[in-house]
Amino acid sequence: MSTIQEQLKHLSPVWTHLTYIRPEHAEGIYLYDANGDRYTDFTSGIGVTSTGHCHPKVISAIQEQAEKMIFGQINIVIPPVTVALADALAEITPPAIDTFFFSNSGAEAVEASIKLARSVTGKRNIIVFQGSFHGRTAQTMAMTTSKYIYRHLYQPLPSGIFVSPYPYAFYYGWDEEETTEFCLKQLDFLLHGQTPPDETAAVIIEPVLGEGGYVPAPEGFLQELREICTREDILFIADEVQSGMGRTGKFFAFEHAGIEPDIIVMAKGLGSGLPISGIGSRWELMEKWETGSHGGTYGGGSLVASAAALATVKVLREEGLVENAWKMGERLLSGLRRIQAKYPIIGDVRGRGLMIATEICSDGKPSKPLTKAIQQSCFSRKLLLLTCGTYENVVRWIPPLVVNAEQIDEALSIFEKALSEV
Repeated sequence: MSTIQEQLKHLSPVWTHLTYIRPEHAEGIYLYDANGDRYTDFTSGIGVTSTGHCHPKVISAIQEQAEKMIFGQINIVIPPVTVALADALAEITPPAIDTFFFSNSGAEAVEASIKLARSVTGKRNIIVFQGSFHGRTAQTMAMTTSKYIYRHLYQPLPSGIFVSPYPYAFYYGWDEEETTEFCLKQLDFLLHGQTPPDETAAVIIEPVLGEGGYVPAPEGFLQELREICTREDILFIADEVQSGMGRTGKFFAFEHAGIEPDIIVMAKGLGSGLPISGIGSRWELMEKWETGSHGGTYGGGSLVASAAALATVKVLREEGLVENAWKMGERLLSGLRRIQAKYPIIGDVRGRGLMIATEICSDGKPSKPLTKAIQQSCFSRKLLLLTCGTYENVVRWIPPLVVNAEQIDEALSIFEKALSEV
């Protein structure tokens, strides 16, 4: 019998592989291989399968659209399903966010947001935050600081990117108030010392830090950041690629702080598995974007993806999955904190909705070996979990939003058994 390496010889080794499972089909939160083994997927394909694997309403929308029309290049025709998707997104975003541009991936959408910001402000500099992940294209690599590997040996990268501290309270060892005060002070220092407001087009932030460790920004920090951007005429971009589409118990994570960004970036959970992303902004900004200065072959024209996204929005609303994300997230947080009380290697439990982190430490320091051992122990019991964080010591919990209480409890039980073995 051939080895795994021989079987995968035509796949680029640049991809990492959490497992070598070969799923034959999937449903809800489960993957099934050819032997009938069932795996509990608490990764959601890195936050993609928001409505669960193969939701019947999403499948139906895909099939119906594929039978009618697969592709309609948006510079040539106006696809009705793309118009319907924009209308649906206008209903779930803040009232001022009423105009949308579509592309294929999160990185493309981030790039679109930066091009929009630079185009309409006439300014060039962008402020990002330490621990950020915004993509792997040249521009978005320059904006990504969560792990060196994402930009390793690709220098020089595009200029005009400035990094400010993210309010990661556990890392600093402070409470949220002290951390917020420090990070706002450092941002002010950056605006005075390196990139003044008259050169700064936008600030882009993940309201819940993704690859950097699943860290929710304190509400007070986001509120102050919004005020600074308004006062200094800097655009506020919310990168909701991983935290959006109901993941945190609201459609978008910035809603927890009661603020409104100037531009929203969305992807991942938007299409329930099909490649689609987008940005939303207000018409008065979008109309200043020079016609023809940005675009793409597939964005807005991949009609099967647009149909999947439209069905996803409908399912999230009609089936109460955003509310379920909050309810099940509270159950998961409570269970993890109960386990934390027994196992001091869990340094922190944090998150919102179904975007939750358990940070693993040894002697007060980040422990990648322990984290990987816990992950593998869970996998041996057919529970799939991802890790993240600059030190790779954070177990992230990101199940599909259809998850129920029994499934949460089963995953918690497996996790506790894994902890007892390390």
